[in-house]
Amino acid sequence: MDLERLLTDRLTPAFAAVAGEPVAPTVRRSPRADFQSDAALALARRLGRPPREIAQAVLDRADLDDVCAVAEVSGPGFVNLTLADGALAGMVAALAGDERLGVPVTGDPATVIVDYSGPNVAKEMHVGHLRSTVIGDAAVRVLGWLGHRVVRVNHLGDWGTPFGMLIAHLVDLGEAAQELSIGDLDGFYRAARSKFDADPAFRERARQRVVALQGGDPETRRLWRLLVGQSQRYFLTVYELLDVTLTEEDFRGESAYNDRLGAVVTDLDRLGLLTDSAGATCVFPPGFVGRDGVGLPLIVRKGDGGYGYPATDLAALRSRVDELGATRLLYVVGLPQRQHFAMVFAVAGQAGWLRPPVRAEHLGFGSVLGPDGRMLRSRAGGSVKLVDLLTEAVTRATALARTRDPDLDEAEAAEIGRAVGIGAVKYADLSTDRTRDYVLDWERMLALDGNTAPYLQYAYTRTRSVLRRAGAVPGPAAGVVLGTPAERALAFELLGFAAVVHEVARTAQFHHLAGYLHRLATRFSTFYERCPVLRADGELRASRLLLTDLTGRTLRQGLDLLGIRTPDRM
Repeated sequence: MDLERLLTDRLTPAFAAVAGEPVAPTVRRSPRADFQSDAALALARRLGRPPREIAQAVLDRADLDDVCAVAEVSGPGFVNLTLADGALAGMVAALAGDERLGVPVTGDPATVIVDYSGPNVAKEMHVGHLRSTVIGDAAVRVLGWLGHRVVRVNHLGDWGTPFGMLIAHLVDLGEAAQELSIGDLDGFYRAARSKFDADPAFRERARQRVVALQGGDPETRRLWRLLVGQSQRYFLTVYELLDVTLTEEDFRGESAYNDRLGAVVTDLDRLGLLTDSAGATCVFPPGFVGRDGVGLPLIVRKGDGGYGYPATDLAALRSRVDELGATRLLYVVGLPQRQHFAMVFAVAGQAGWLRPPVRAEHLGFGSVLGPDGRMLRSRAGGSVKLVDLLTEAVTRATALARTRDPDLDEAEAAEIGRAVGIGAVKYADLSTDRTRDYVLDWERMLALDGNTAPYLQYAYTRTRSVLRRAGAVPGPAAGVVLGTPAERALAFELLGFAAVVHEVARTAQFHHLAGYLHRLATRFSTFYERCPVLRADGELRASRLLLTDLTGRTLRQGLDLLGIRTPDRM
């Protein structure tokens, strides 16, 4: 139940009647009442009437008797609305009977492409891949749950000049050593790079392999596929540990668009968009200038005839729109690539490949920092391997689970440790505004209090514990009683789930969903302390059990949308 939408719908005809024209009033949560609208203030300037007079005229015409206990004018002309307890109780009871918790499946499904994770072949995933993978997976989950057709795309770096170097190194190692050598992807890559930098003969062999790869030489392509296949198997083990939805079917490397690059340049040329600049073939989209005031180029073909990332991204965009039928394109890539994607989208718009109703969005994100406020590094000074980070999270969480409950057997401790450890890592990311950096702090992330995944998971386990001891959960027909402020506050929060899910689907600002779940867990904690559930009798006991169950269901669904598991005990 979207309370803001409900009240807006009730006020809209009244505002229109007063204004003599359509008006779109906004209704927001307020500390002075449940909700407040300031639409009368703006309308007063247009009509030349006192805003309090307009606000009162609106309330005189609005149909609010069945939902509001108080509807009054306050301040310079605000409309303050306080919901009636009976209306709140009825809405919560209806929510309890809805398996989707008041969040309907969309009636206007879009085809959404979510481009995320995107590691490079023959390189281990590091902490820099964490945010793209976690944010992208949350987008997939939210949009999919709302009924949109979601296509996951894992845009692998699997093409280009480095592969000549890697294939040449693979040949030098010999067939028997290939499986073992690729096991340590970073070591394999570093060894190839070292040889490339130090050995002119090897460098020449690598260049020849690039030509052979691009020319379709069967043996070179076989060795390239070996590199890609080994890397993909490794990536899948990381995704399994991180508990994300990416699968083997979602890999789509840069190589997939290689045959389309020539058409991109040809069509841009036909449209008169290309310009030669310092030997390169470029597009200068309007509105992009450097510090010197000179237009910035998007290089679609380099001076040596090769293609770079812009051409690949344009070809991928065309494919996603024309072949996959995308109506919304989400690119989950770090903020340093903001200008690149803005220029790609601008050029695609100039070419007519990106036009309404299709829209493309760059979901940029900040960095993961260490306790010193700098980019998170390993003790050796390099990038932290993602597997190492996740393994440490699970190890720490498992140790905490055993400390809290020494009676846990190994399997239970491992299951809780994984759910809590991986959940803590994901929540630390998703509870932060994605455009900002955040500090990876183990003690804070794994704390059972504060805005953390363990706090929310523990709140969920508390609801399950209460219901197990109760033995049965009453149905929504039992009704809801809101006799205390704590019950009312919890009911009010439960009714806010739909609005926040729809907002997050629109903005991909997942910290709003995390913040909502934290508020809900906090409201439940207060309710649990002040409103005895199992010691209550009759109708009151049934009502409080229903509120407990609905809280648990909402926490579980909300955390699932963030990709976080909810263990039944901790």
